Amino acid sequence: MSENTMRALSQDAYGGPEVLREVRVPRPEPIGNEILVAVHAAGLNPTDFKHRAREMELGEPPLTLGWDVSGVVEAVGVGVTLHQPGDEVFGMLPYPKGHGAHAEYVTAPARAFVPKPAALGHVEAAALPLAAMTAWQALVDVADVRPGQRVLVQAAAGGVGHLAVQIAKARGAYVIGTASAAKHDLVRSLGADEVVDYRTQDFVAEAREMDMVLDPLLGQDRLRSLETLKPGGLLVSILPAQFAEVQARAAELGVRATALLVEYDHAGMEGVAALVESGQLRPHVSGTYPLAEAAKAHAEGETGRVTGKLVLTVRS
Repeated sequence: MSENTMRALSQDAYGGPEVLREVRVPRPEPIGNEILVAVHAAGLNPTDFKHRAREMELGEPPLTLGWDVSGVVEAVGVGVTLHQPGDEVFGMLPYPKGHGAHAEYVTAPARAFVPKPAALGHVEAAALPLAAMTAWQALVDVADVRPGQRVLVQAAAGGVGHLAVQIAKARGAYVIGTASAAKHDLVRSLGADEVVDYRTQDFVAEAREMDMVLDPLLGQDRLRSLETLKPGGLLVSILPAQFAEVQARAAELGVRATALLVEYDHAGMEGVAALVESGQLRPHVSGTYPLAEAAKAHAEGETGRVTGKLVLTVRS
């Protein structure tokens, strides 16, 4: 095949996983301050499923989705000093309009990437960026979690949740996580001090006087999460939709609530990499799929039962 083309996962219409197909498209070239990365693995996140189905819209197809990348720098644009060809890197493409990770090559701002920790292979590294940045920005940048504070992580075995538990513990917090009973051992192994079975226990009764809640939920569960907070406590939602009702209820209870939309962040990625290198953060990858079988990965992800992350392998 021509060196000027590459394999990519594309969709010509919005819809179910069946709209995804592998195609050949022109290989991008980096402009100033960009790098070209040969993608070895690319993570999947719920936002991929939502954008594919048009629950969230990026514009008219064809589209190549994906924001999580781990790979090797192939070329650098004018002015790039952080990376050189041959460097192993991982990072998050600019969200939401910088999508395109589900392909053999991507171009992106050089500062969207940091050196890949030697402790991780490309599959594990690709599982981190978007989910870890979401957790980092919520816990560190927004909440500034401090030692001894009480943090509730909803959906603690999920993609964001299982990383949030570890980041909160690294910050010295007392962490309570919610998860189904079958996932309690995993959540405890991540460092959670308590685990609540949301199916058989009332998390409001079990988690009291919380300083901060990290919440990926909608509806009544998100509203009820506010009830676990102590006066002045903070709920950070990672789903900005339908948030006015949450803020109104927070005001009634004397607590705070804010919504976060993740963004690429060089300093945050350096912080995540440092936690990996110190042994305080490790992603849980529950499954991998080759790029050509991405539809199967999307179907599994949409069940809502995935523990940790799914990853697409692009190069062996």
